[in-house]
Amino acid sequence: MAKKVSNNFRVVPWTGHQHPTLSTIVTLLKQQNYRPYHWENTPNYRYAVRTHNYRKVFYVVEGSVDVSFPDENTVVRLRVGDRLEIAPNVRHGIQVGTTGVRCVEVSLPQ
Repeated sequence: MAKKVSNNFRVVPWTGHQHPTLSTIVTLLKQQNYRPYHWENTPNYRYAVRTHNYRKVFYVVEGSVDVSFPDENTVVRLRVGDRLEIAPNVRHGIQVGTTGVRCVEVSLPQ
């Protein structure tokens, strides 16, 4: 079940019985005709607040991240399997968790 957090973003928890693998998520996104790519970062890495002119969708495959939405004074913690969808032009920042993170992402046109 999707957990709608805001008009600007949506968190969808993983509903499978096991945590998804990188291969599982990539396959799922390719079946939806998306072109996924993966990225990872070291523990506690911080991405400055930014916006994108496209819809950003990503899954956490390993580790965790806290995604902040300063215009809404909201922070969302994402763990393995969680999917986050961010609308275009929404300000957000990312703080990587204490064990690092690996994510699979797609960029969708507006």
